[in-house]
Amino acid sequence: MTSTYNPGVHKFAVFAVCWTILLFVAGALVTSKDAALSVTDWPKSHGSWVPPWSSLQGGDFFEFSHRFVAGGLGILTLLLAILLVVKESRVWLRWLGAIAVFGVLVQAILGGQVVVRLLHYWLPVIHACFAQIVFAAVLGIAMFTSKWWVSEQPQLEDKGSPSIHFLTMLNAVVIYLQVILGAGFRHKEIPIWPHAAGALAVLGTVTWTAVALRKRFGGSRELGRARILLHSIFGAQFLLGLLAYWSRLTTADAPQPMPVMVTLTVIHTVVGAMLFAFSVLVVLLCYRLVPRSGEVAATARQVTAG
Repeated sequence: MTSTYNPGVHKFAVFAVCWTILLFVAGALVTSKDAALSVTDWPKSHGSWVPPWSSLQGGDFFEFSHRFVAGGLGILTLLLAILLVVKESRVWLRWLGAIAVFGVLVQAILGGQVVVRLLHYWLPVIHACFAQIVFAAVLGIAMFTSKWWVSEQPQLEDKGSPSIHFLTMLNAVVIYLQVILGAGFRHKEIPIWPHAAGALAVLGTVTWTAVALRKRFGGSRELGRARILLHSIFGAQFLLGLLAYWSRLTTADAPQPMPVMVTLTVIHTVVGAMLFAFSVLVVLLCYRLVPRSGEVAATARQVTAG
């Protein structure tokens, strides 16, 4: 790799990733608190860009907080794109920064349409799912600007079939489809059973991917950690899903929204976003460490068990 490591750019990208997770928390709170449409105008809130604190009561607070954090992400991605233009020599990474800015802009417009169209036409689901794509773009920038990515890494040979690139990509796609199903259920567009069936499909692809990583690349420290984390995040997400649904059933007759249901649903939603993001990270790890078919692997260096 001939690219230069810029620690400032990387740290700023990591901060943008953390801010995006905060945005997921804010968005999940809006839905779980039934705060959608608490602020009925857009892009302003109650006729003001920054409404008085005294006017932000109940659902208004959660709705405006979501908009505030989203606006912050827009500023961060714009600054990150500028940093990439100034500091980065990789043209394709500069373009990725521009795509991230465009994605945040599209996401903002979708959020506005959710308000203008009064939650109709599956717009809340599209808004929630497109956020995952923006998250993946920002995470990719953080990965590509890391010191690990631009350093020389030992290349691994994939002797299995199907290829590890296909498996990790399939895993990411299935998890993303599950995100869509989860958003559909959370926004009351579909019943629970497609989301439950999707969880079993994710269990299958996560297990398949993890087993392939262990059997084919057991000596790789990076892929070994990725396999463990993939299992761990999915296990936590699966358990959180059961608990979140249990909280809905047990508090169905209580005044809504109940704190236990809100807490579990928000955590479940955020961890789901992190699971998809990590599945994308695994794809990138394999891309960096395992030459694809037709590429020449560097065999001079061997991987040692970590």
